[in-house]
Amino acid sequence: MPERLPPLYPLRFKEIYKDKIWGGPELAKVMAKKGAGKKCGESWEIAQREKGVSVVVNGAYKGWSLDQLLETYRKEILGDEHAMRFRRYPLLVKFLCCHDKLSLQVHPTDDYAQRYEAEGVGKMEAWYILHAPKESRVIRGVLPGTTVAEFKQHLAAGTIEQCLNVMDVKEQDVIFIPPGTIHSAYGGVVFLEVQQNSDTTYRLSDWGRVGPDKKPRTLHIEKAMNVTDFYSMGVSKYKPARIAGFSYRRKLLIKCEKFTMETIELSKQKVVEKANAARSVVHTIVNGKGRYLFGEKKKSSQPFKKGETFLIPAKIGEYEISSQGATEIVVSYVE
Repeated sequence: MPERLPPLYPLRFKEIYKDKIWGGPELAKVMAKKGAGKKCGESWEIAQREKGVSVVVNGAYKGWSLDQLLETYRKEILGDEHAMRFRRYPLLVKFLCCHDKLSLQVHPTDDYAQRYEAEGVGKMEAWYILHAPKESRVIRGVLPGTTVAEFKQHLAAGTIEQCLNVMDVKEQDVIFIPPGTIHSAYGGVVFLEVQQNSDTTYRLSDWGRVGPDKKPRTLHIEKAMNVTDFYSMGVSKYKPARIAGFSYRRKLLIKCEKFTMETIELSKQKVVEKANAARSVVHTIVNGKGRYLFGEKKKSSQPFKKGETFLIPAKIGEYEISSQGATEIVVSYVE
């Protein structure tokens, strides 16, 4: 008789840190990422990619990769519907720190990626601002009235910033970046990024920098120009909106074609959540601490604190979130 595997629970994964030319020390300082170095630009919280696969760091499945988990528990984790729809986990969840300028970049649509990229998946993403010093800026799209010809001229002359929509930002701003939207960030801004599970990025400019090999980093201007949307910039910043029907404060951050982001805001309290058997959700603790209570009669518990991210399996059933004070959890999922 095969050995019975332990039941599932809120799964936390080891961070995958990525040093970047534009990174800095803010992830360690702001999000308590002790393993982040002085040039850390990204902390991958949940990832299933060739360049990084998340590995569990808590509970009975400590040491298991996300690959192994989905091979063994595909329906239990992804849910009945998503187990059929997705070959791998559909979201990539990260913290980013843009101490210096993120390269000026743009991402393709699914349609373009299917035609021209081996991966075949575009990239839609959203940023939730967590730390914004007064010098922080986000670049999103081009200034109204900018023509393609003008953009190309400024790009060639190194004066591209004259064409860009540069915005001040503050904590709790939501920046939606659909495919085709030129973007960058700088000034020590820290944000949570939720995106399609894709790593296809086209650089338009790297601000004249050179890489570790003392050579300019690769640009992808032709592809970037092919996918850039110069005419429908959309809303630059969103504000969280209260969702009715909950005993606590729950807000919608963004709902787009590829994913939804919400926040749970708690004081010192306990709330009951019921997992949706059709899909999993991701919880990212951006403030506060507490514990999950789950399993039979809610006798099992898992502590959480600021800076941690958990995958809540689709078939975990009913569970409780018990906060020890002011706590904010970002909930991300695919419909």
